[in-house]
Amino acid sequence: MLGKTSELIEDVRARFAHVESCPFTGERIFFENAGGALTLKAVAETSAKFAAIPDNQGRDNPASAHLMAVIAKGKDDARTFFNAQGGEVIVGETGTELLFRLTRAACAAHATDGGKVISSTLEHPASRVAAARAAEASGLEHILVAHDDASGTVGPEAYAAAMTPDVRVATIVHASPVTGMGMDVAAIAGAIRAVAPECTIIVDGIQHAAHGHVDVTAAGVDGYVVSPYKMFSRHGFGLAWLSDRLAAAPHDALKEGGPWELGTRDTGAYAVFSDVVDYFAWLGETLGETGDRRARIEAAAAAIHAHEADLTEAMLKGTGNQKGLAELSGVTILGGVENPAREGLVSLTLEGMSAGELVAALRERGIRTHARAADHYSGNVLAPLGLDGCLRVSMCHYNTEGEVAAFLAAMKELTGD
Repeated sequence: MLGKTSELIEDVRARFAHVESCPFTGERIFFENAGGALTLKAVAETSAKFAAIPDNQGRDNPASAHLMAVIAKGKDDARTFFNAQGGEVIVGETGTELLFRLTRAACAAHATDGGKVISSTLEHPASRVAAARAAEASGLEHILVAHDDASGTVGPEAYAAAMTPDVRVATIVHASPVTGMGMDVAAIAGAIRAVAPECTIIVDGIQHAAHGHVDVTAAGVDGYVVSPYKMFSRHGFGLAWLSDRLAAAPHDALKEGGPWELGTRDTGAYAVFSDVVDYFAWLGETLGETGDRRARIEAAAAAIHAHEADLTEAMLKGTGNQKGLAELSGVTILGGVENPAREGLVSLTLEGMSAGELVAALRERGIRTHARAADHYSGNVLAPLGLDGCLRVSMCHYNTEGEVAAFLAAMKELTGD
């Protein structure tokens, strides 16, 4: 595990910008990774490099040829990260924008034959609303599968109960940004295809990608979307993989059958995604994996998941002489304390304090967290629990057990225990 080797965790932290301090407020602990992870220093350097290059792709000069090679490498690296066999990789404005585009295209392909679109109530509106709007525009019925409020998850059995052979398109959230719980995408996709084998399946991987394993081939899905700023890159673009079948669906293009990307894309976006994949490969190799690039990525993902599981266990049950959240007065843990689906994130409430007040109190103690409100982003999860908000404490693999202990000390002070 990363946290068991102090030299390795320090090497990991050294590769990220602003690990221990905010450039505006000074020293702090960063537990707001679900809102945007820390940025690799390599990404910042690459972004500056490509922002200064005046040339564009598709020109007859060496600079342009280099840009085209960088884009090709970025796409190949993305396929390796996703473990994709074929298909297309594209960048867009944001992950949300890409989920809307992919879902709209998948539904448009079935506008003349009718049928259904299936999603779950757990999903972020990036996929849930995208599915609802695309279904309506294409004359399809939108079905919502209810998630389990107590665990904050939705499983294959829930999808299976709602499935019919005329389901044309399905959306799945790989991990919830509210509950922090990961879904078994392969099992859900299997339940869908058992009834509707030709269904087009699109996955919102925005919350999950930084925390665990991604394998679109094993999952048997048609689209997977990430927001790179949540996986150690920068703002300004989203990235998606599309299967050959989904890529062939009707889509916005400058000419019939034209490419999905509209206009000249930022070469730097592809370059910095390569930086992220390089980082995963470096981490896997450092952990002792001697196989190919994909094997090193898988080793890194497994170690990341295990380290974050250790962090959440410490946060919930205590570390050193600090009591865990489960032992503190007035604290309620969303999804329960014993939940194996949790991915590096703990959401909670504290009796007598609003989520916003709790965020502010922790900020004053040098700990960065975030409040989720029962709004259009999170109301689908919080409202059924009778909550108007919750505190989200989100970690990544560069966080340490010492930082968790500092958070627990602050929470102990706030609870009066």
